[in-house]
Amino acid sequence: MNPCVSPPPSSPPLSPPPRCSPPRAARGAPASPGLLPVASLAADRLATADLVAAAKWGTDSPIDDPAREQQVLDTVAAQAQQIGADPDEIRAVFRDQIEANKTVQRALFRRWTAHPDEAPTTKPDLSVVRQTINRINTGLVTALADTTPERSSAVCRPELALAVVEVHHEKHPDLLHTGALVRSLMTVCR
Repeated sequence: MNPCVSPPPSSPPLSPPPRCSPPRAARGAPASPGLLPVASLAADRLATADLVAAAKWGTDSPIDDPAREQQVLDTVAAQAQQIGADPDEIRAVFRDQIEANKTVQRALFRRWTAHPDEAPTTKPDLSVVRQTINRINTGLVTALADTTPERSSAVCRPELALAVVEVHHEKHPDLLHTGALVRSLMTVCR
């Protein structure tokens, strides 16, 4: 019998009910400190999708760039190995990061095709945007390596969900970016 559940009304209480605190999530406790940076960095990385899409809009540069994607995956796997993390796990997480980023780019292209007045009028320098992505990638590899125990725990998914909620409150992403954020974190928990 759960001591936090009140006895049936027909039973007279023999002692005062126990003091039970609600689950951490119900108390509004912050997400695991380890998983919050993972979710936050994933959101930061996802925010670059708008800049990448703007840089590619109206050019011959396709959204899918297998050579660049392979370069990113090879780089993060090497970084993971250098710091003692599992390169295959890191590669899987970054595959999701890349796919989520492309999801945002494709949605923006569809929006701009349907509503040309919303299309970007200036083109960011893609090499500068990629430098930003590379910095975020390095931070995310470290955050993933630092959270190996949390990512292996039975409570990883609920803790990660709390981290996503917290990031949503901090960064206020729109529906497109929120859905892509969830997609980008699919393989974080093991």
